[in-house]
Amino acid sequence: MAIRTIIRMGHPNLRRVASTVDRKFVATPEFEQLLTDMVDTLHDAGGIGIAAPQIDVPLRLAIIELPGGPSRYGELETIPLTVFINPIIRILEGANAGYWEGCLSVPGLRGFVARPQHVEVRYSDLAGKDCVLTLQGFPATVVQHEFDHLDGKLYIDRIADPTQLVFEDEFAKFIVPTLGNVPEV
Repeated sequence: MAIRTIIRMGHPNLRRVASTVDRKFVATPEFEQLLTDMVDTLHDAGGIGIAAPQIDVPLRLAIIELPGGPSRYGELETIPLTVFINPIIRILEGANAGYWEGCLSVPGLRGFVARPQHVEVRYSDLAGKDCVLTLQGFPATVVQHEFDHLDGKLYIDRIADPTQLVFEDEFAKFIVPTLGNVPEV
């Protein structure tokens, strides 16, 4: 078990565009260790997704794991631990919905971000197979949030109204009681 340090907003490497993962690298022990470290780091931090740049590895690699059922994120469909290698996202519909997003690299803050709610993701899996996944609603928001890291972006870059960026303590005290079952990323 190797938990890596999650770099935070202000670290210049979070703002860099990540490099494509070479297919040959995926079959190496180094890649296997990187992936194990990412999973361990994600679980230790209590998140639902993490991108390699968040642990200061500039590769187009992200993992997402959504537990099904009720959670701190609201009622969720299950997405088992999924590895996205060199993902490409395409918006299928322009309809947006907003969620209060948080980020392991921006600890202590939440921001309201509206994103498209129907997307297609093309990516390679661990076996090198080309995959296509269509997502709607909250899972569509999650992949967009994680894949933003691969392009040097943070959710705070997508907040339309700066008054919708708050500290988590104030979020819990003043905003959560007004939300009902609106999930948080």
